[in-house]
Amino acid sequence: MEMTLGNFRRSNIIERLVSKKLFWVIMVSFLFAYPITKSIQRRLPAALPVLSTVPEFRFTDENGKTFGSHELKGKIYIANFMFTSCKTSCPILLKKVQKVQHRMRGVIDRAAIVSFTVDPETDTSEVLFAKARELKANPTVWRFLTASKEDTKNLLVGGFKVPVGEKEIANSIMEVAHSNKLVLVDQDGRIRGYYGLEDRSINQLMIDAGLLINSKKNS
Repeated sequence: MEMTLGNFRRSNIIERLVSKKLFWVIMVSFLFAYPITKSIQRRLPAALPVLSTVPEFRFTDENGKTFGSHELKGKIYIANFMFTSCKTSCPILLKKVQKVQHRMRGVIDRAAIVSFTVDPETDTSEVLFAKARELKANPTVWRFLTASKEDTKNLLVGGFKVPVGEKEIANSIMEVAHSNKLVLVDQDGRIRGYYGLEDRSINQLMIDAGLLINSKKNS
């Protein structure tokens, strides 16, 4: 097929252009500058707010050993509130926490999950140990804590800023009103967020937990 005059002229223009040194200088400069410009323009996530600070505490874990803020120092942790005889909201909550544990498997040296019982008179260390095994909780990551009723209420209401009710009978079942929120606490014991049990909220929790871990790692 014969080359038309128009095609021939365009070919000559392109050949002359690519032969120019200035063309390659401009092209290389653009290729390097474009990703740099994009990275500069990319907005970094805003820092999580500091909502309050959890006071120091010393509770008893599922193994009958003392465990508290001292052992959690330097780690982010996700606190939640439950009791083993709960038949309503707790099973749903703990299923969600199981999924969180699975998603945290790559950062077990920098993160933890702490389940506080709101029914310490029933939930002894032995009872919590059985619940931990039932949930296949990894003891390196997920701990179950109990304390006196007074200490529990003081920490949850005064420290974590979550409500705790008295044990009462509802529909022939003993219940304790408590929060189903998951609380994200940073490496310095400061509360950085409260999260619901919806998938969207759990996903945001994992993103925020990752931000805290990485911010400390890079600081």
